[in-house]
Amino acid sequence: MNKEEKNFIFGIRPIIEAIEEGKTIDKLFIQKGLHNDLFAELWKLVRLRRINYKHVPIEKINRLTRKNHQGVFAFISPIDLHKIEDIIPQIYEKGKNPLILVLDGVTDVRNFGAIARTAECAGVDTILIPEQAAAAINADAVKTSAGALHKIPICRTWNLKLSLEFLKESGLQLVSCTEKTDKDMYSPDFTNPTAIIMGSEEDGVSPEYLKMSEHKAKIPMNGSIASLNVSVATSVIVYEALRQRK
Repeated sequence: MNKEEKNFIFGIRPIIEAIEEGKTIDKLFIQKGLHNDLFAELWKLVRLRRINYKHVPIEKINRLTRKNHQGVFAFISPIDLHKIEDIIPQIYEKGKNPLILVLDGVTDVRNFGAIARTAECAGVDTILIPEQAAAAINADAVKTSAGALHKIPICRTWNLKLSLEFLKESGLQLVSCTEKTDKDMYSPDFTNPTAIIMGSEEDGVSPEYLKMSEHKAKIPMNGSIASLNVSVATSVIVYEALRQRK
């Protein structure tokens, strides 16, 4: 078994056993139309544990492995994932002033790894990502993060909107980094408990999350290119928060 094979598993029974052993499934691919008694057992676990899954043509799974996959293939996360509802109280209990990152639609693995590296260097408390429309948490992400993904807690949520509401109820202000505002990134008071929301390079922060945000912050730019890479933009605004907190 080579290094890459250690990050995935296939076959109905092996995946059932992996889930029951507590391994974190990053993504599960299920062949469209798959139905049998053994799969029904796996499906029950998938629904119970709320595992991130996707129905795909069998050709997709065949490209991932030539072995007898029985219509299922799973990527195993190299890190432990957490719940934001558990992490925020822990941050407060330590007497810390929460500063967290929320990634909305950031799907590029290397961007995600680079963001994690910056976040760990800057002392960000945790990163919150959605189940869907998120980068795969794999060996490439860990490598790009220079190991930061093993140090900073990563929280994953099935419903990002509900998680953002939880953050607001927990006393955090939501600051969306967006071009759709006249306010620059120096306007928010980052000395308050803060969740910074970063959107995808293509679409930016989702409109519903912009509406939920107490502040919208734009990174000032004087050049002809109108936007930054999302990992670079994250670094800029996170270090402004760090500057204010000194």
